[in-house]
Amino acid sequence: MFPLFPQESARHYCQKLISLIEKGEVLLKQCGRESEERKGQGLMIGALVCWETDLSGNGLSSGRRVVLYAVSGNNKQLEVSAVRSLEQLFPEKSIFVPSIVSSEKIDAALEENDVKIHELTDKINKLTLVNKTSFERKALINERTSLTDESLRKVFSLYSFTRFDGTQVSLNEIIVSHNNHLPPTGTGDCCAPKLLSYAFEHGLEPVSMDEVYYGRDTTHKINGVSYVPCDERCGYILPSILGIEILYRDKDIVVINKPSGLLSVPGKGEEKQDCAEARVRKLFPQAPEQCAVHRLDMETSGILVMALNQKTHRAMNEQFASGQVHKKYIALLDGILHGKPEGRTELPFRLDVENRPHQIYDEENGKLGITEWKKLGVVRGVTRIEFSPLTGRTHQLRLAASCPVEKGGLGIPIVGDSLYGVCKNWQRLMLHATEITFTHPASGEVMHIVCEPDF
Repeated sequence: MFPLFPQESARHYCQKLISLIEKGEVLLKQCGRESEERKGQGLMIGALVCWETDLSGNGLSSGRRVVLYAVSGNNKQLEVSAVRSLEQLFPEKSIFVPSIVSSEKIDAALEENDVKIHELTDKINKLTLVNKTSFERKALINERTSLTDESLRKVFSLYSFTRFDGTQVSLNEIIVSHNNHLPPTGTGDCCAPKLLSYAFEHGLEPVSMDEVYYGRDTTHKINGVSYVPCDERCGYILPSILGIEILYRDKDIVVINKPSGLLSVPGKGEEKQDCAEARVRKLFPQAPEQCAVHRLDMETSGILVMALNQKTHRAMNEQFASGQVHKKYIALLDGILHGKPEGRTELPFRLDVENRPHQIYDEENGKLGITEWKKLGVVRGVTRIEFSPLTGRTHQLRLAASCPVEKGGLGIPIVGDSLYGVCKNWQRLMLHATEITFTHPASGEVMHIVCEPDF
């Protein structure tokens, strides 16, 4: 993952906490059983620097700094030694954040299948010495996998997190959003979800976050070095907690992976205020009210760039207006595209004022939408295609796909297109902004960001 917030300030507090642990003034208390393979292993020390916000509803910072601390795992917790109090050790308001779920509850959830899983493991190990490919061994492995998944689901059902807007999301709900693909053991026990969930539950505004590894060096981690949240566990759940998936962030821009179904900017009416812009501004209150530098249709997923200050917003708008930003999209066409493997569409179209937001082909009054395309393959009756728009017209790619061949289009709408094709109840629009290239408005560096679709 990419660092979600600036790290420097939080890193200072992580190092301070480690120093206090080494002096014995803060204890790492064992609060659950520790497996033999985990003994002596290190852990992550996390800190989240926040501002208290005015809970009256105006969202303003009170100016009071609060530092949250957490450790990874569920069988250790931070505790001040009897010598000094928390207030004596830390001049700022400081809070030791507990685990989302206690180790006792996790042990209880695992207990039912634990003995049987160990028995199966012993049998599998014995058969491995005789015949690694035996049918009996494979059957036992399948039985153990089924029981392990059942135990994991019991554990995961205990977890719930507070999101950016104060609402709750269960780990079960997050699993469903991942097409029921189970995350690894320990998901929910990393520092980042504990810290962010606690901050959002208590109305705190995150400012800086970092995690530092503490323990003996391993193949992947070095004592005293800071690391970003992990992809396999944090990358699975943090987008649901934050409301957005952050692909890149610095002091000037933030680039997100907008999910299908979320507006880019607010619409008309209270029910259309939740959008990518609003979620970014919730996490980064210093961002301009209108921080999106371009838009994606609500149904389209993928890369969306936001400015964190007005100067950057103006500079990025100029790049888009002058055609200096290059984008690529991946789409699934609802049928098989025959003929040449690549080409270019040039279609004049305009808004259908009597049927908004539809766009219609109009040779006389339409403005030209130019799109280059490349056929990537055909699977199960649908065509995977790459679009490279050279202009930025509304619904340009959806029209390039659906417009009849005799008018210059491809003649096959995108799968799930509710406006220009067919959208079944369970479908989404299979269109994803997968690549963007632009010049960073502050550093002048050429930025190339890639975000693969989930279809």
